[in-house]
Amino acid sequence: MKLRTALVRYAPAAALAIPLALLSAPDDSIRGFDAVSQTEEVRWERQARGIPDAARVGEFIKRLSSQPHLAGTPQSKDTAEQILAQLKEYGLDAHIERFEAMLPTPKSRILEMTAPIKKRFKLEEAAVPGDASSADAGMVPTYNAYSGDGDITAPLVYVNYGLQADYDTLRERGIDVKGKIVIARYGRSFRGTKPKVAAEHGAIGCIIYSDPRDDGYFAGDVYPKGPYRPADGVQRGSVLDLTLYSGDPLSPGWASEEGSKRLAVKDASTVMKIPVLPISYGDAQPLLENLEGPVAPESWRGALPITYHMGPGGTRVHLKVEMDNSIRPLYDVIARIPGSEYPDQWVLDGNHHDAWVHGASDPLSGAAPLMETARTLAELTRSGWKPKRTILLAFWDGEEFGLIGSTEWMEKHEAVLNQKLVAYINGDSSGKGRLSAGGSHSLEMFMQEVSRDVNDPLSGNSLLTSMGIRNGDFRIAALGSGSDYTPFLQHLGIATLDIRFGGNDAGVYHSDYDDFNWYSKFSDSTFVYGRTLAQVHATALMRFAGAAILPFEFSRFAATISRYVDEIDALPLTARRTNLVPLRNEIIRLRLAAGEMNGAYLKAMPNLASASPAKLNALNDLLFHTERGLTLEPGLPGRNWYRHRIYAPGQYTGYDAKTLPGIREAVEAGKPEEAAEQAAQVTGIVRKLSEQVAQAQKLLEGI
Repeated sequence: MKLRTALVRYAPAAALAIPLALLSAPDDSIRGFDAVSQTEEVRWERQARGIPDAARVGEFIKRLSSQPHLAGTPQSKDTAEQILAQLKEYGLDAHIERFEAMLPTPKSRILEMTAPIKKRFKLEEAAVPGDASSADAGMVPTYNAYSGDGDITAPLVYVNYGLQADYDTLRERGIDVKGKIVIARYGRSFRGTKPKVAAEHGAIGCIIYSDPRDDGYFAGDVYPKGPYRPADGVQRGSVLDLTLYSGDPLSPGWASEEGSKRLAVKDASTVMKIPVLPISYGDAQPLLENLEGPVAPESWRGALPITYHMGPGGTRVHLKVEMDNSIRPLYDVIARIPGSEYPDQWVLDGNHHDAWVHGASDPLSGAAPLMETARTLAELTRSGWKPKRTILLAFWDGEEFGLIGSTEWMEKHEAVLNQKLVAYINGDSSGKGRLSAGGSHSLEMFMQEVSRDVNDPLSGNSLLTSMGIRNGDFRIAALGSGSDYTPFLQHLGIATLDIRFGGNDAGVYHSDYDDFNWYSKFSDSTFVYGRTLAQVHATALMRFAGAAILPFEFSRFAATISRYVDEIDALPLTARRTNLVPLRNEIIRLRLAAGEMNGAYLKAMPNLASASPAKLNALNDLLFHTERGLTLEPGLPGRNWYRHRIYAPGQYTGYDAKTLPGIREAVEAGKPEEAAEQAAQVTGIVRKLSEQVAQAQKLLEGI
């Protein structure tokens, strides 16, 4: 999996209700360091940024993508053991933590058109010339994990992207999907949302295909000539309902280890109840071109050389899916660099190692820079560098099935993580081009400073300069779901950053063709962005681990949630029935408290060297627990696992974030009483945050 929307963005300064003086960092300051400690920090960082090596990034991707390594297989275990051996070779304290989970594989997949013509579909990806990996033995079948079982024959209906609005369009045209099989194209929502919505409307089966308009020849030349999806390409993927909870569906809320209790599959709310199957656009074309019924609206028409009809007509389909829902092992690899002054304050950086097939892009393009980050920090420690805080590095397993390895590890260690984890940094598939960052907006200034101090590999200018962004215009995006930050941010309330470089692997995403041949030709072919990503992650870790005062800043957070309230107020009709004035007043209070804290911070910096460790420890403990205060028990309506009141995946978007989700989704659903209740809860947590910020100001004044 990966997040596709966490882009560094521009925002007009006029839209902010906070003076730019509070938002812009001095040109060369590093938040949390005084002048003396910053000089030492800069010296170590420069040494660190000289260590990552592009050739090593490429070698790691090539070596670990040489075989399919789906989670739960011996190959995935082998991948974890290779990673462990490499970390130990660097001299790091590392180990494997083993979990178990339901990791489905298909027993049977059949798709046939029974009328108006008979045709059985191959459901395979063909080898392509010049790419030996695409012909590997033991290739992972094309399937959707956590599909329901079924053996059904029914009329077919085309539902566009399978969004709620698409079913409204069908209803307006008198088309009912009840008792039918639907075919939806990938895009606009998480794949697991498509069968979920289909089942809610009475469909008994769901087929998902990649239309060439979205992911194929419409965009450019297809693989192997170009980077885009060929006619036989299929996007595998999990259809676990991640909007309810992530992790093993049979152990919601507790770690799934050998001998632990498990739900029955029928009682797992995140597993689909209807059969689901992904297919290529080569297989989809005969199905779609035989549909009858109304001609599809223009916005529904893809790029296949056919007239798109909605159905149902006389087109009937036989769909059979039978899953092997066995419990299989997972192998998380964890490395630790102990802190010298605050060993019980931790910062964690993670990237998954499992892949649907070869996984050169997803996930090894992110895992390789994390390994270079590990090597960098190991070399620094041998040179005498000592982080004040403990650094953990994690290579997660089972991410592709539903963030399984990271969630189970979080559940096992939840109590200690609540006490000790300062921040979580995430990576996933990366590429080349623009820096992509999302996360907690109390870390927006921190991320701006990191991007200011790391150079773009092509231009040689800072990443900030290369994006043409001025200090006051730098923004990070809100996070929804789709990668391993979800359990840490949205369940525990750990301040989080997701950092990578923009790229486009859509043409091979979750297919056989995501291999080294594709990546080295069409993505970061010289691996220089992989090297730069290691520099970014190493710099961020060093600053979290070494800052005397943790780098949280709340003016930008206040500006961001003010903007989210504006967005809700701009929604039609029902939004006007929700009184958001008390929330706006609390945001103003937070803005003022954040300004006062920033002033106290500047006055405290000259005294930092003589500050007592006890006072600094109390301040930092307060600062890193502020994100915890943005969560509430019980969680969001209908999905208590999601506790964060500022960021969550949308119930019907999946990956994409819903900001102020409790309020926004109640407003969108026309539930004014629920919206009012949620607004009151958010008002309360903003009030609590203002009080924490004011307390931090007083602690700073005592330094």
